[in-house]
Amino acid sequence: MSTTQTSERGHLRTLLTLAPYLWPKGEPGLRFRVVASLVLLVLAKAANVVVPIAFARAVDALAPEAGAAASIAAVPVALVLAYGLLRLTSSAFNEARDAIFVKVQGRASRRIALQVFRHLHALSLRFHLDRQTGGLSRVLERGTRGMTFVLDFLLFNIIPTIFEIILVALILWGMFDITFSAVIVVTVGVYIAFTLAFTEWRLRFRRAMNDTDTEANTRAVDSLLNYETVKYFGNETHEARRYDASLGRYETAYVRSEVSLNALNFGQQAVIAVGLTVVMMMAAGRVSQGEATPGGMTVGDFVLVNTYMIQLFQPLNFLGFAYREIKQGLVDMEAMFSLMREDREVADRPGAPPLDAAAGEIRFEDVRFGYRPDRAILKGVSFTVPPGRTLAIVGPTGAGKSTISRLLFRFYDATGGRVLIDGQDVRDVQQDSVRAAIGVVPQDTVLFNDTIRYNIAYGRPGASQEEIEAAARAAQVHDFVLRLPDGYDTRVGERGLKLSGGEKQRVAIARTLLKNPRIVILDEATSALDTRTEQDIQAALRDAARGRTTLVIAHRLSTVVEADEILVLQEGQVAERGAHAELIAADGLYAAMWRRQSEAVAAAEAAAAAQAAAGLPAPGRPA
Repeated sequence: MSTTQTSERGHLRTLLTLAPYLWPKGEPGLRFRVVASLVLLVLAKAANVVVPIAFARAVDALAPEAGAAASIAAVPVALVLAYGLLRLTSSAFNEARDAIFVKVQGRASRRIALQVFRHLHALSLRFHLDRQTGGLSRVLERGTRGMTFVLDFLLFNIIPTIFEIILVALILWGMFDITFSAVIVVTVGVYIAFTLAFTEWRLRFRRAMNDTDTEANTRAVDSLLNYETVKYFGNETHEARRYDASLGRYETAYVRSEVSLNALNFGQQAVIAVGLTVVMMMAAGRVSQGEATPGGMTVGDFVLVNTYMIQLFQPLNFLGFAYREIKQGLVDMEAMFSLMREDREVADRPGAPPLDAAAGEIRFEDVRFGYRPDRAILKGVSFTVPPGRTLAIVGPTGAGKSTISRLLFRFYDATGGRVLIDGQDVRDVQQDSVRAAIGVVPQDTVLFNDTIRYNIAYGRPGASQEEIEAAARAAQVHDFVLRLPDGYDTRVGERGLKLSGGEKQRVAIARTLLKNPRIVILDEATSALDTRTEQDIQAALRDAARGRTTLVIAHRLSTVVEADEILVLQEGQVAERGAHAELIAADGLYAAMWRRQSEAVAAAEAAAAAQAAAGLPAPGRPA
C-alpha cells in the first residue's frame, strides 16, 4: 500500500473516531443542536443562492426602456427590500448555525481532551520516561486545535460550498442552458484540482514547519525545566545555540511554505479570471442579442451570472487554506488519537476487585524483572514483610532497590514470580486500590507549582487545614512554613525549586503522612536532610510507621539500623539478609559497606574538627 493510501486511510480512521463525539449518546440536547445546525446550514445556502436572482430582477426594473430615463417611482421597492432581506436572512442563518453548533464542538473538544489526558495518566512509567514533555504538550495542543479547524472548515466551508455549487449549476441550467452550468462546473473542477494538487505538494513544507516547531519547543521546555543544570555548567550559550539551530530550520521551512502559498494564490486567481472571463463573454453576447431573441439575456441576467460567479469563488478562494488546514488538522488529530491507542502496559484485568489491605503484608515470590528483555534487573528476589514490620533494602547502585518499590506500586508488572499484598497478587486487583494503600516518600521530590498547602493536601485532597498542619508538624516543616511571609499560601515554584532539598523532602513526608496509608515506602526519604533534622524526621517517620508495614530503600546505612530485617541486594539477587547486628557479625557485604561508610563519616568529622580548630568555616557554611 502506498504512503498516500496509508495517509488517506489514517485520515478516514480519524474522522470515524471523531464522529461519535458529534452525535453523543445520552445527550438528546446536543443531538438536537446538530440537527438544527444542519437545517440552518441548508436554509442559509438556499437564501444565499436566491440573492443574485432578486438583485438581477431589481437591475432589470431599473434599466431604462427604449432610451427613456427610469424614474424612481418605477423602482420595484419590494425587490430591493427582498434583496436586502435575503442577504440578512442568509447571514442570520449562518450565525445562528454557528451559535447553536458551538456547544457541540466545545463539548467534543472537552471530552476528547479529557479522555486523552486520563489515558496518558493510565499509561505506564516506561511511556512517560521515553516521552519528551515539550513534544507531548504540543501534540495535545495541536490535536485539540486541529479538531476545531476540521469541524469549522469541513462542515461549514467545504461541504456547504459544494452544495452551493450544485444549486447554482442547476439554477443556471434551468434559467438559461447547460453551457453556463458546464463552464462553471469545469472552472470549479479545474480550480479544485489545481488547488488540491498544489496544496498536497506544499504540505511537505507545512510538515517540516511542524516538525521543526515541535523540536524547537521541546528543546526550549527541556532547557527551562533544567534551568539549574544549565546554570551549573554555564551552558546558556550552548542551549541558545541549539534552540537557534531549531529556529533556523523552522525559518527555512516557513519561508518555503509562504513562497509556495504565493504561487498557489496566483494560480487560483488565474483559473478564476479565465473562467469568469469566459462566462461573462458568453453572457455579454447573449445580452447584445436582446432579451427578445431566443437565448437572449437581460442586463439583470448579466449581473446575475456575474454575481453567482463572484459568490461561488469567494469561498473557493479559501479552499487551499481550508484543505491544508483540514489535512493538517487530521494529521494533528491522528497524532493525538494515536496517544489514545498507546497500549496500557499495566492495565487492570476485566472485573478486577479492589485490594483488601487490612493487614498490609508484603511478599515477593521469586520476582524477576527487566526494563529491557536483554537486561535483567531482578533475578528471582523473594522476601516477606509481616504486617506492621519494617524491611530495609540496601545495596550498591544498580542492584535493583528502587525497582522493587516500582513493582510494589505497580508502575510495572513483574515478568516472573508474584508480588503479593495480603496474599493478593497486585496484578489481579485494581491499580487504584493498590496505590491508595501505599504511601511513598521518594528521594527526588518534585512539587507542583502551587502553594505549600496544596502540595501537602495532595496526599488527601479535601483535608482540613488542621489536618494539613498536623501532618506538617509531624514532618518538622510547620514552624518553617509559619516563618514564611505567606505561610501555607507560599508558592513553591516550578517543581518546588523555591524550596531547598530538605524543605521539599519534608513537604513530601507531610504529604505522605496526611495520606495515612497502610504501607509506607521510604525511598532515601532523608537523603537531603542535615544530621539533626534527619534524626527528628526519623523519629517522626518511626511514629508514622508504627503499626504500618514499612519498606525502606536506603543508601545511608545509618538510617536502617533499627529495621526489623535488612535485605542486601547485589546484581538483582538477595546476597544477605538479617538484622543489623547479625549482618555485622556475618562480616559479609553489608559489613564491608558499613565499614566504608563509617570510615567516610569519621574522615569527614575529623576534617571538620581540624577546620574548626584552625578557625576555618565548616564545609558548606559561609566564613
